Amino acid sequence: MRRINSVYGRVEILKRVLEKSTKQSHAFSASRSFSTEGAYGGGGESQQNSSRVKIFDRDLKRRDRAAWLSRNKNDTFVDAVAENLLDRLEDCKKTFPSALCLGGSLGAVQRLLRGRGGIEKLIMMDTSHDMIKSCRDAQDDNSIETSYLVGDEEFLPIKESSVDLIISSLGLHWTNDLPGSMIQCKLALKPDGLFLAAILGGETLKELRIACTLAHMEREGGISPRLSPLAQVRDAGNLLTRAGFSLPGVDVDEYVVKYKSALDLIEHLRAMGETNALLQRNKAKFSIFLSRIFSILNRETALATAAIYDSMFATEDGTIPATFQVIYMTGWKEHSSHPQAKRRGSATVSFTDIHKQFGGQS
Repeated sequence: MRRINSVYGRVEILKRVLEKSTKQSHAFSASRSFSTEGAYGGGGESQQNSSRVKIFDRDLKRRDRAAWLSRNKNDTFVDAVAENLLDRLEDCKKTFPSALCLGGSLGAVQRLLRGRGGIEKLIMMDTSHDMIKSCRDAQDDNSIETSYLVGDEEFLPIKESSVDLIISSLGLHWTNDLPGSMIQCKLALKPDGLFLAAILGGETLKELRIACTLAHMEREGGISPRLSPLAQVRDAGNLLTRAGFSLPGVDVDEYVVKYKSALDLIEHLRAMGETNALLQRNKAKFSIFLSRIFSILNRETALATAAIYDSMFATEDGTIPATFQVIYMTGWKEHSSHPQAKRRGSATVSFTDIHKQFGGQS
């Protein structure tokens, strides 16, 4: 770990860099991954009982989505996540004639689908009218009957039991009521329908978190505001079970993206629309990490954060790494063909007998 030197002496240089935008000034590599299968307890919950707290400004996120179009037509990190998510369709023996693709990296999913899943009818939905228009203009696969819809994941305008597949890549973590949105997705699926989603996990931007904490402590004094993490792996399993999905599965990948500077990282996050969208930016009691961190990153603190980041994490080639943890979730609408848990008490062999047979000598 490099020693922090002359943090504020570099502010004037960084001010000039802050005015510049980045265009693919980064490269990424996949890091370690692990997976879990199965449920984590909990039970179904009706939408009426879900959270009604409004954390995020959905109108602001819609404007962010439109701004993204003018900066990043193709994003290598976003494409990698979408590609990994769509790969799961190749593991399925069945086909999905009708599919709904929700907002997030909508364009990437459309470009990279390439006939996977046997989709015949596709609905592309996003909260941003500009994003939908861009997807319509970019459509190059006429073999799929595609319709376009401006809609919100929090109020899904889809009939119950009407689609075979729902895909969401890097979008659901900005919903005010994630469990409620997932319940609506489950209701919209036909029996034996598949839900596929990718969201950012709690290890995302851990380097930026450290740098921001140190910068805030230096400038403001005392302890920095608590930066609440994104969804963890166990939480994702609970979400799937809570929404009522059958055969839930969760697995995690880490991507290390290299940037020319910390300010290029911050600009990339802005271009992705991953900035602050809190309704009450200074009063919110809960937020995910990305929104919380941008609520305290004023200009001077951002410059100090960038200087500390560069000093602590810069590599020999002059780039700085940023970790993105992506949680992939899969869940199925219940169907009679799915394996069913045995009735409690129906076992014919006790754990005592198993221990005597296989572990009695230990």
